[in-house]
Amino acid sequence: MNPSTPLRRLAPRCKALDATTSLPRAHFQTPLPLRQRRHASSSSDPPSTTSNPILEAYKRDNVNTPDLAAQQMAQAQQQMSTPGDLPASSIFEDDRRARAQQTQTVSEPISTEPPRDPANMARVLDPDPNARERWLRKKVIQMVRKGGRLSKEEFVKRTEREHLLKSENLKTSIKKLGMLARQIQGKGLEEAMVQMRFSKKKVAGEVLKVLEAARDEAVVMRGMGVGGAGTEIAAPSPKSGLIGAETTEPLSIQLKDGSRYAVKDESKIYIDQAWVGRGPYGKLPDYRARGRVFIMRTPWTSLSVVLKEEATRVREWREREAKRLKERLNKVWVPLPDRPVQGMRGQYYSW
Repeated sequence: MNPSTPLRRLAPRCKALDATTSLPRAHFQTPLPLRQRRHASSSSDPPSTTSNPILEAYKRDNVNTPDLAAQQMAQAQQQMSTPGDLPASSIFEDDRRARAQQTQTVSEPISTEPPRDPANMARVLDPDPNARERWLRKKVIQMVRKGGRLSKEEFVKRTEREHLLKSENLKTSIKKLGMLARQIQGKGLEEAMVQMRFSKKKVAGEVLKVLEAARDEAVVMRGMGVGGAGTEIAAPSPKSGLIGAETTEPLSIQLKDGSRYAVKDESKIYIDQAWVGRGPYGKLPDYRARGRVFIMRTPWTSLSVVLKEEATRVREWREREAKRLKERLNKVWVPLPDRPVQGMRGQYYSW
């Protein structure tokens, strides 16, 4: 091509040449030594001068320990395979939780804690060993002297159950709470709870909570109220004409106030005693006219109840009946012997 050709003639020719010929595009390639260093295997690498001896020792000691990445992968797969959870309002939620807890309990490893040291425990459980030894020696001597016999109080404590509960301080006065205490004293526990449930007194709701707590503690701690499940105590009174047929009736006893009471189950709980106790006084402002403020003393009162079983009532009734019978027998009038009167002469003749 002549260099003197005008530029307007060269432009169409360059366009045609560009359309007919396709030149390969230039690509940037990494030099061969760098690519070899990046993709070469670890066996061909020279030994690293920046090795970590602590990490190598840890890997050498924990050969059987699974890799952390493998553990995370397994946990992720397990989570992906877990089915959908149930809503909290589902009726099957409680069953599912119980099964999961049981499975977790079974899969838990046995504790490897060291055994307890009796020397350390003795500092709290036995702070004064000499006093404990003297007390044990005293009790052994008493047992030997009595020959193993129990007193009446000890025998009652071992054969009968009772539970004492003192409530927290209630925001009421002694007079108001004392009325409710006298109302529930001597009644069965269930009957007393019904009385407090429908009472118009403001503090009756708190008394009901105290009775519920006392009932729960008596059942769990003392085993009261569960001894006669399905059994009844009764006096046999055959009223049927069939031979060998007997019908049982509740045992009728007389209480201390003279009223009659029928005992159907000796394990039922009743309120033997109920009393109130004075607590600390609080302070409450009483705003008056002309900017004056008086301080009122608000009383706080506690309630204490003693729960016992119907077996105690039966025993006390039998003891009273035996005492009454003994008094009647000891005071029976013995008539004089049938023999002639002597020494009654007086103004009469003796022939």
